[in-house]
Amino acid sequence: MDDYHHVVACMHEVSNLARKIQSEGRICLALGGDHSVTIGTVDATVNAHEDVAVIWVDAHADLNTPATSPSGSAHGMPVALLAKDLADYWPYLPGMDWQVPKLPLSNLAYIGLRDVDEYERLTMEKFNVCAFGMQDVESLGITGTVELALRHVDPYKRRAIHLSFDIDALDALEAPSTGTPVRGGLTLREGIHIMEKVHETGRLAAVDLVEVNPHLGSARDVATTVQAAQQLLLAAFGHSRLGNTPRARDLPLTKGATLKKES
Repeated sequence: MDDYHHVVACMHEVSNLARKIQSEGRICLALGGDHSVTIGTVDATVNAHEDVAVIWVDAHADLNTPATSPSGSAHGMPVALLAKDLADYWPYLPGMDWQVPKLPLSNLAYIGLRDVDEYERLTMEKFNVCAFGMQDVESLGITGTVELALRHVDPYKRRAIHLSFDIDALDALEAPSTGTPVRGGLTLREGIHIMEKVHETGRLAAVDLVEVNPHLGSARDVATTVQAAQQLLLAAFGHSRLGNTPRARDLPLTKGATLKKES
């Protein structure tokens, strides 16, 4: 795993901070950076809540181990490291004693996959992982896809939800400034819809928005990617595309205006 010791130390700090935020009843937002940040953020969520579902929106499965990864990059391994089902597939990792894999793969659903390695595909089939690739999105539509994903990971509508969104889930035309872009992805509109539907559950505990890299591409590419990320985050936190209704106390007072008292 590239830069292993740095990743371990950083993710331990991330986990502690994210766990504190969630223990205070707040939604934890993590901005990446690469997707290895979820080693800390998802660890925090599964420890802060008794029962957790994860929606992983990504072009890639991030399900490799050091033995199967073609690149050796940490950002291609976080799901495998977090999954309880795969704990026996890892060698002892010095410095990682703080992290115990607790996430059942049955509580995970992918949306947007289109670049999956051979061993990742084998693992997904072996453990019957819920995965919606772009072919499924095309067949089911984005509403049907999200509804099925949520039904799978949270059938009784009671689990805390961790939503991890890699910007490369979007088509490269929508978000070009990212490290591993893959054409044929989600539109920004579809990405926003995913965020809106998860927000509507009322059980959103944490959000990751990762792999935005302002050092890649032209100034226009960077602006396009950052704007896309902003729209996704606004949707995740309840912004309505029709406009939000202001609370009564926020309305400007004008002559003759009367306001209904808030309950």
